[in-house]
Amino acid sequence: MPQMTKGGKYIFGWSKIGENGEIVFPTMVVKEYKLKEETYIYIVSGSKQTGGFCVMTESLLSNSKLKNILEENPSLAKRSLREGELISYKGRKYGWLTLKENSIHLSAPLMKDLEIKVGDRLLSIRSSNIAFTMGARGSLIDKANKYNGKIEMY
Repeated sequence: MPQMTKGGKYIFGWSKIGENGEIVFPTMVVKEYKLKEETYIYIVSGSKQTGGFCVMTESLLSNSKLKNILEENPSLAKRSLREGELISYKGRKYGWLTLKENSIHLSAPLMKDLEIKVGDRLLSIRSSNIAFTMGARGSLIDKANKYNGKIEMY
């Protein structure tokens, strides 16, 4: 797993948004965040700098200091929202998606809300012990584009 700068964030690989909105997560992120054990994931709109979205599992989120996100948004916690529908909470947008093996499907309206599109390459970045980011732009993506070593594409 490359590290773009000394002391910087680790990256897992690139994921290209397929024609049908499918995103396949890098193998290492699937292992590190134990995605094989999950049926659903929560997504959070990315930062203004990096864009894209962050991914969290229910087990990691509900046992973290961020568990109030689920406690204060029962429609999110119970997944009574439509799949891929986003709700706003404290400056970010939150939703849930079904996880199939190592991939998710993004609908056209969801991609529009997240300001991403079919064909975009998203960089999988270790954010914390509870979330990883699928980044669309910014300095880390620029460094990854210029990286001389190999970054796997999924």
